[in-house]
Amino acid sequence: MINKRLLIKNLLAHNDENSFYDKKRQLNLHTREGKAKFLKHICALSNSNPTNNSYIVVGVEDQENEIVGDDFFDDSHIQNLVNAFLEHPPKIQYENVPFPNLPKGKVVGLVTIKPKNNPSFFKKGIHTIPAKAAFIRRGSNTTPTEDAIEKNYANTETVIDIENNSRNNIKYTLDGVFDFINYRHKDMAPNYKVFKELFVICWAGIPKKVRDKTYLSRVDIELINEQIKLFYSAQDVVTITFDEDTFTIIEYVPLGLNDKTSYYPLEQQTIYFYENGYYKIESKMLFKPPEFNRKLLFHIYNSNIALLQKLKKGIVLTERELKDLENLPSTFMICHLNGFEDAKQKLIEAKLLIKPFAPTYLSFKEAMRILRKMKYDPKNED
Repeated sequence: MINKRLLIKNLLAHNDENSFYDKKRQLNLHTREGKAKFLKHICALSNSNPTNNSYIVVGVEDQENEIVGDDFFDDSHIQNLVNAFLEHPPKIQYENVPFPNLPKGKVVGLVTIKPKNNPSFFKKGIHTIPAKAAFIRRGSNTTPTEDAIEKNYANTETVIDIENNSRNNIKYTLDGVFDFINYRHKDMAPNYKVFKELFVICWAGIPKKVRDKTYLSRVDIELINEQIKLFYSAQDVVTITFDEDTFTIIEYVPLGLNDKTSYYPLEQQTIYFYENGYYKIESKMLFKPPEFNRKLLFHIYNSNIALLQKLKKGIVLTERELKDLENLPSTFMICHLNGFEDAKQKLIEAKLLIKPFAPTYLSFKEAMRILRKMKYDPKNED
């Protein structure tokens, strides 16, 4: 098994950006421009590495190679975005890798692009990229190409050497378990379980009883062997179940107009472990949006617009308005889920206005994460 933290260190230490490796300060999938850039790099790296893995590291300052981290990005449906726009799409995997010196909640994202036989190209346009466009990597540059793409074996040996130098060992595993239990989450009743005498999952959370059901909040779940976070949230709540072969996480989203005590199942992730040292993760969307009184939603939608207008004009908000502002992202999301077509775009446009308000901005990131999950569900491909 590859220790993903070691792999990132080896990529950063021994390589400038090249034809099998790219780095980004952050991943932006809120806009069509951001999605287009991401898809372009996936296309180029895949075409330039038909026989070996290629990688994108997210959360690194370009000039100094400084690891600064990015927000936890748990979009398990990101493959569906790639499938929606690329012909002959590669298999990709996005993993969240914790580093000791990063602030709480910050991780480094690792995108692994698997090798494949057929070259990728855009089957439909997005932003400024037309349909039928194809890209390759020339050194550190992603460039369009109209030529036939020939198989390139130049990177295979180099990538294999980097991956072999990043293999896990018992010391890294034990250090990871002790760090998780004794230091990072010693006040949250941490747990661990070993699967198939090989895989170690650690998790921690605060029990939270709502009506007759117990959830975990402030949840952190890590697959220690590979140094990747499986789940992290400062707000949402989950339930965890497991047996000898599987570990299942059901994430719930709190939704309500006057409070947030109604919890709706959002997504189920099940990790399957096998005797041959292999594991896989399957995700299933469970979310069914609640319906609210449309007249009440019109009132709330217009109130949200009025709040944003005050922020644009620099008007100081009252204590009551600050409380309404904290709920603005979730109420905009409810409006969007109930047929208000402009509500999602209004929320995206409000990002810079609400960023100075920490609780509201945290709520914004959670709302966008949920909407992104729904966007990339196979039933909702665009």
